Amino acid sequence: MEIWINPACSKCRSALTLLDAEGADYTVRRYLEDVPSEDEIRGVLDRLGLEPWDITRTQEAHAKELGLKEWPRDAGSRGRWITALAEHPKLIQRPIITADDGTAVVGRTDEAVRDALSR
Repeated sequence: MEIWINPACSKCRSALTLLDAEGADYTVRRYLEDVPSEDEIRGVLDRLGLEPWDITRTQEAHAKELGLKEWPRDAGSRGRWITALAEHPKLIQRPIITADDGTAVVGRTDEAVRDALSR
């Protein structure tokens, strides 16, 4: 199991606390320092069953500068969104937990983190 975190994020810290309390075996990826490639983002999106706009933090300053709220949300624009996430990793929703069964969850709630643990 791997968890993508921003240490400054309270949701990330909560997820780590819960994983530790459950004795989970996991690897931490500080994705702002170890930025995921476009291929890695595509892989995580496939595991999540989501589109890039579903995991984009549209209230971030970079999102507003890029005008992301106005970008089309369709198959033809998918690559553009993924490129933006790779170039501006702060836009990626967090934490993302990749489960051992090949799936992933956005672990913003205790329930989501427990779901990842159960896989």
